[in-house]
Amino acid sequence: MSKEGILARVSNYAIVQSGKKAAIDATFVAKKLARSTGNAAWIAGSTFLILFVPLIIAMDREQQLTELEMQQASLLGTPSFAAASASASPAPPAP
Repeated sequence: MSKEGILARVSNYAIVQSGKKAAIDATFVAKKLARSTGNAAWIAGSTFLILFVPLIIAMDREQQLTELEMQQASLLGTPSFAAASASASPAPPAP
């Protein structure tokens, strides 16, 4: 009778060795996928910050400026540009 334990004898089976190799390969692929996903997330986040945040800030400033102009126009009693252009009707066609 050999002095090896049951675990040592079972771990020498071919199916166990191939399962172990498959687990190691799966771990390697998972680590590589996680690393490349992290790189893609970094690129996407940096691109968003560089391209879209300044656009969002500019649009917000424009909206605030429009609201300020409308507020000033209502305080002064003059019609706002949007209301004036909406109420203006096109000239009737010439006969």
